[in-house]
Amino acid sequence: MMKKALITWGGWDGHEPEQCSIIAKDLLEAEGYEVVFTDNLACYLDEELMNSLDLIVPCWTMSSITNEQQNGLLNAVKSGIGIAGWHGGMGDSFRNNTEYQWMVGGQWVSHPGGIIDYEVNITSDDPIVAGLQTFKMHSEQYYMHTDPGNEVLATTTLSGTEGDAPWIAGTVMPVAWKRMWGKGKVFYTSLGHVAADFAVPEAKEILRRGMLWASK
Repeated sequence: MMKKALITWGGWDGHEPEQCSIIAKDLLEAEGYEVVFTDNLACYLDEELMNSLDLIVPCWTMSSITNEQQNGLLNAVKSGIGIAGWHGGMGDSFRNNTEYQWMVGGQWVSHPGGIIDYEVNITSDDPIVAGLQTFKMHSEQYYMHTDPGNEVLATTTLSGTEGDAPWIAGTVMPVAWKRMWGKGKVFYTSLGHVAADFAVPEAKEILRRGMLWASK
């Protein structure tokens, strides 16, 4: 039976939500998924649609969500529908909604220095990252507040020389993780500031594997 995913995109244009979401859409369709692709959060209120899904892929930076829409999303995940996303499209959404942030397992707070060169270190033998080696990114290096209950798959170490924040030197920051929210599987990667970041093969592969893992 064909799996079904919902991709929602919107919010701040600087993260290229439509372009990045098209990359996720193409990855899922290549795996045989039926994809519903929308720029309207009202879809979270459609119980028939939500109950038909295997996976939700949100890409909304900042913006806002109504309590009813949030409840539709969180209840769907809690019931066993997976959720997977990247960067600010999932980890810097709906800044006033702490229960949403609890579900994600983290929230963006800074990217010292803006666009910089940094390394991503694979720290797990989980299938989402198995076989991948340390790789380099030229993008935003996210500083996040993260849930200690996350199963961390990859990290990055902050130098403290970027962004006038010397006190963070040596801080090891999670880059990708997985977790549960009720019966639903949650996957997040902080890679993917703009669509060009997914030209890094490892960044794109981590997203692909993470979405497949999260699916119901």
